[in-house]
Amino acid sequence: MAHILLAEDDEAVRSFVKRALELDGHTVTAQEDGAAASETLARENGRFDLILSDIKMPIMDGIAFALIAARDFPQVPILLMTGFADQRERANGLDALIHDVVTKPFSLAEIRRAVHDALNGILREEPTVLRRYA
Repeated sequence: MAHILLAEDDEAVRSFVKRALELDGHTVTAQEDGAAASETLARENGRFDLILSDIKMPIMDGIAFALIAARDFPQVPILLMTGFADQRERANGLDALIHDVVTKPFSLAEIRRAVHDALNGILREEPTVLRRYA
């Protein structure tokens, strides 16, 4: 299965996503912000099959992290997550660098599907996960 680098500042979400992906047999290295994840990515010389990052985080946000990751390790696909509409719009300019943006809140099945699709290069015409609440 895949080795995934997860960057998420919310401990509950980080644990939920890590457990969800481990159910599918993936190995997940979890970090609390983009700076820590960037250091891990560099230390591991990009040896990840996927980067899954929240956009809005302290220290280094997911957009800055995605830019660094895409520059240094362009072969690693990037999947972003956000619960904020304005942050999703910020990610739209990164279309060439990221696979997709998953909107929070999401279910276990939804995040597992989004990761599966990103790992397999499956693109959707519509957003992977639609916002449940207006």
